Amino acid sequence: MSEYQYYEFVTIDRPLTPAQMAELRTRSSRASITPASFVNEYHWGDLKGDPTDWMRRYFDAFVYVANWCSCRFALRVPHSVFTAGELAGFETESTLTIDESFDHWIIEWALHESENYDRFGSENGSGWMGRLVPLRDELLRGDGRALYLGWLAGVTAGEVDEASLEPEPPPGLSSLTGAQQALVEFLEIDPDLLAAAASTDSEATDAAVDSDREMDAWLAGVPVKEARLSLKQLLQGHSQQAERQLKARFLAWQRERAPRSAAFRERRSVAELWKLAEGAKEIRLQRVAEELAQLKAEQRRRREAYLATLAADFDRCWCGIDQKAERGIASSYEEATRALVDLAEAYTIHASRGEFDARLHGFMERHGKRGALVRRLKEAELWR
Repeated sequence: MSEYQYYEFVTIDRPLTPAQMAELRTRSSRASITPASFVNEYHWGDLKGDPTDWMRRYFDAFVYVANWCSCRFALRVPHSVFTAGELAGFETESTLTIDESFDHWIIEWALHESENYDRFGSENGSGWMGRLVPLRDELLRGDGRALYLGWLAGVTAGEVDEASLEPEPPPGLSSLTGAQQALVEFLEIDPDLLAAAASTDSEATDAAVDSDREMDAWLAGVPVKEARLSLKQLLQGHSQQAERQLKARFLAWQRERAPRSAAFRERRSVAELWKLAEGAKEIRLQRVAEELAQLKAEQRRRREAYLATLAADFDRCWCGIDQKAERGIASSYEEATRALVDLAEAYTIHASRGEFDARLHGFMERHGKRGALVRRLKEAELWR
């Protein structure tokens, strides 16, 4: 297999300047470079630059895919979105890493040793950016599920000790957004482990009504000056910043009132999550078996209905098969053989196999010299 690497960078908050585009052009003569992106693929050689450094200097998002079963995705977000303490609990050895520039966090998710050779042997990486980049807006609005998924990918990869405690699980793990689902696929997170982590969502659902009441109580006490400031941010187009600040104040108010409330659940160890994952796997396999049984039952029902239509007029069926055989071409022989297989089953259910065999002998008296047809009937075990 030849070497293949795909690099894609995009800007979101501000376009590249002509000078920056010229700088990037000196690193590659073949890349597609626009004010909003840099895209290149390599079948030999490599990128003449450090992707993390490029993220610090130029770009807001980065996707990398290599056909040796490795991929990376990175986002640059302002420092104001998270504190260092909030991010630290999610970092792993290499699956979720966090770097920074003067005024940004650079968050990177990675998969280094996939065993899904079919996936990396066929995909070229070009579709991932569009699916994953909405995660940036979600992070800017204070949605931490992508961070938790990165930590969970580290658990899947064996990077987190079983005695370690999980970061506080964010609500909504059982109802991921499209971008978050794409991240699960990108990182190949164990589905049973994800189900285990999401099991706390039921507690959050039970507390939803109380949370609404708490929001009403908190909003009633928000000073007019603070409320006007949030409204002004919305009017100025800073909706994400306003949302983050409001959520942070509300969560701080909740902690002060009820530090042990359902919104701040006890964290589980990695060992406990894997144990829960075993139970989730049993449930998943049982559900898959039930769905498969239902599918097979439906297929059988349709098959029996179809065979009944054949039995309603056997003579017409034999006439149609005769016409297929007389065409004397390979495709018609294939069609005739499939039709005879169906007809044999219809006779078995609605008449008798003996009647079918008698009619087949008559058919072979007419067409037994067609060697290609006879060979197909023998392979289908209809004729000796």
